[in-house]
Amino acid sequence: MNIRALDLLDLPTLSRYRNAAILLDSTRALTRGNPLGAAGFLSHFNPARHVYTAITKENGDSLLGSVIHTPSETFARLLYLAPASLLTHPSLVPLIENLSAQAGAWGAFHVIAEVDETSEAFPALRNSGFAVYAWQRLWNLSSITESASKSGWKRTRDVDIPSIQSLYHQIVPPLLQPVEPMPRQAEGFICNGGVRCHVGATSGTAGIVLSPLIHPDVEMVEDHLATLTQSLTSRGTRPVYVRVRSYQAWLEPVLEDLGALAGPRQAVMVKHLARILKNEEAMKAVQPAGASVQPSRVSHIETKKQP
Repeated sequence: MNIRALDLLDLPTLSRYRNAAILLDSTRALTRGNPLGAAGFLSHFNPARHVYTAITKENGDSLLGSVIHTPSETFARLLYLAPASLLTHPSLVPLIENLSAQAGAWGAFHVIAEVDETSEAFPALRNSGFAVYAWQRLWNLSSITESASKSGWKRTRDVDIPSIQSLYHQIVPPLLQPVEPMPRQAEGFICNGGVRCHVGATSGTAGIVLSPLIHPDVEMVEDHLATLTQSLTSRGTRPVYVRVRSYQAWLEPVLEDLGALAGPRQAVMVKHLARILKNEEAMKAVQPAGASVQPSRVSHIETKKQP
């Protein structure tokens, strides 16, 4: 089996699989479109970006996979696997492992993949060392009618960051914190009634994805969610999605009542590439001058019998 990096001679294969790939980074797919498009293809050959696509061919079958990493982050993301018709192919697991190895070469500690729980890629990812850390669903807010209520959201300021980070630690489980970045910059929106609800926003030419952190004690959550789109003044005609992960599943009935459209449930899968180990170093005990250490001796142990 030969697994190698994509090159220009593979352009026909990439074009043939453009509409046959399974996308594993939902936010990027919804905001930037199909990564197998022309713009996505050119990014593979940009040396300034950590984007790697591998291809393997066996018995006339060709399989593709891609991984991406942002240098400032400790994790990488699988972008896609293709084609969807060959997800049970025996070469898929070695291909995924090759992509993970490249992420490790970039310095990433983890690799993330988001996959529909019914997808045939699920077993291959499990066999490649990925485990389910959470579930998520993306809800389309585009069909929600404009709310008559005034939006209670305002732009995040630098002074709000400590409160947002405190909210993050209250809501995001410790198991997910290494792969779900804590907000460090004044981005997104907060509610006017104190920093107990924050929404991060990722936008692109194809759409906008909102990532909420909302405390369960917040009142009038339905009104807050209904007015979210009013805060996106430069939205235009782009669709708006809300990403809800399993640790905030209580938001899903609220979104359903508002008329938001639910996407398929996805598994958030993580593969660990490295573990942070505490170094344990043996140290010699310092013995005072002239002192000697005698071994202790036990000549008799008397036990008391229980009545």
